[in-house]
Amino acid sequence: MKESELKPQKPEKDYSKYFDFSDAKVLSRDENTTTYRIKGRIVNINSAPDHKQEKKRGKEDIEVHYDFSIPEELRTMGIGKRYLIQTYGCQMNEHDTEVMRGMFEQMGYVSTDDRKAADVILLNTCAIRENAEDKVFGELGHLKTLKTEKPDLLIGVCGCMSQEESVVGRILQKHAFIDLLFGTHNIHRLPHLLQSAYFSKELVVEVWSKEGDIIENLPKKREGMRAWVNIMYGCDKFCTYCIVPYTRGKERSRRPEDVIAEVRELARQGFKEVTLLGQNVNAYGKDFEDIQYRFGDLMADMSKIDIPRVRFMTSHPRDFDDHLIEVLATRGNLVEHIHLPVQSGSTEILKRMSRKYTREAFLTLSDKIKAAIPDVMLTSDIIVGFPGETDEQFEDTLTLVKEVGFDFAYSFIYSPREGTPAAGMEDNVPLEVKKARLQRLNDLLAANAREKNEQLRGQIVEVLIEGESKNNASVLSGRTRTNKLVHLEGPKEWIGSFIQARVTEAQTWYIKAEALEKPAQEAAV
Repeated sequence: MKESELKPQKPEKDYSKYFDFSDAKVLSRDENTTTYRIKGRIVNINSAPDHKQEKKRGKEDIEVHYDFSIPEELRTMGIGKRYLIQTYGCQMNEHDTEVMRGMFEQMGYVSTDDRKAADVILLNTCAIRENAEDKVFGELGHLKTLKTEKPDLLIGVCGCMSQEESVVGRILQKHAFIDLLFGTHNIHRLPHLLQSAYFSKELVVEVWSKEGDIIENLPKKREGMRAWVNIMYGCDKFCTYCIVPYTRGKERSRRPEDVIAEVRELARQGFKEVTLLGQNVNAYGKDFEDIQYRFGDLMADMSKIDIPRVRFMTSHPRDFDDHLIEVLATRGNLVEHIHLPVQSGSTEILKRMSRKYTREAFLTLSDKIKAAIPDVMLTSDIIVGFPGETDEQFEDTLTLVKEVGFDFAYSFIYSPREGTPAAGMEDNVPLEVKKARLQRLNDLLAANAREKNEQLRGQIVEVLIEGESKNNASVLSGRTRTNKLVHLEGPKEWIGSFIQARVTEAQTWYIKAEALEKPAQEAAV
């Protein structure tokens, strides 16, 4: 794939004004790069984030490229070198890391978990909450010491944080020892960016504010028996609290034939479970102009592939249609677990969040799903302490959680993200109140989870054995079709196999079980 085939990403004329660098000096400028001296460090900025650009949703065509390859001259760049990628955040970030690992290894690099042994360290970052960013800046503080001890170490920051104007400005002003800064839209440029950072010995910044094309055939290094598969990128919902539409761009769906081909290949390779990924998988196909093909159609095609389990994340309630429910109710390899973020049980708060559904609409949807799939496991995301949330509105959240009966939910105190509409709202809920609400919500979620697990006592479940328990090497750990965590005793040879097991004990966040039979391949020996 030629670089000229991609949409150009031209820099602003003067980033020193853009980021208000009081001590930045422009050294040179051409149509692609502006070069600065910032606190004694030479910085080459090819392009940088711009929230105004990120919010635009133009009608320009998104092209699909099938001819990606790493140039021959870069395929030996990593021989004798080791890389380490530290990943923060969601499954999408995990999958981006798999892609970068694939590129690193095609360039001859070898993976390491030892920071002191690494020649390249990348922090693949998350911007969804403030504490995620705090962790990254804390880690950068540790890496500065390591960089002092090992000057040839190349340190890079990529992912969602790199798409934020304020973060890039902070890094360039206070953490200028890093060597490489790039975002979510140009991961495929990693080999070229590494080359620039190595040979220029200067900080290279390339963050595309407008999303790029869809790049197929990127190398991936997956591990284990479960695989992530992107089906689309970006989000057009613009919930008032969420930074994702800015950091991930507009919704772009991969062609169905490309997704199907990738999953078929994973089945051929022996993967036991695939999770289809998107910021809003329910919007899949809405951007297709030449075919009528939506997420329900894709899931119907997934059900025809010989792979034991297919999951998906994440759903938006607004786009969860009846056809998708009908397809999921056919079961087969389509598992009985749906992650359905509600965020709040108050219609008024949902309106302020710009979620574009009501409490009643969500309850109607959950009832439809449970009627079609009675043993479904519903999980969710919930925010407490959103600006203006009253005691009564928080109580609406608690009553909704009770009525739906979520098996699990990720719960958070509202965290303002700079550049989002909610960040400009009056945050008039005291922190002590937010913490108290979170505790009450978590207590209710724990009670729900324990009750649901107790109901499984004596039932027979299918468990995919994933490995040893983190706390006890003599106990195996796995997941049911509904994504329940299971602990059971058995030999390590069972790892990677499906086991039929009877539930013997219920804990809050996991269940214990005893195997009823050996895996099919072992029983046949």
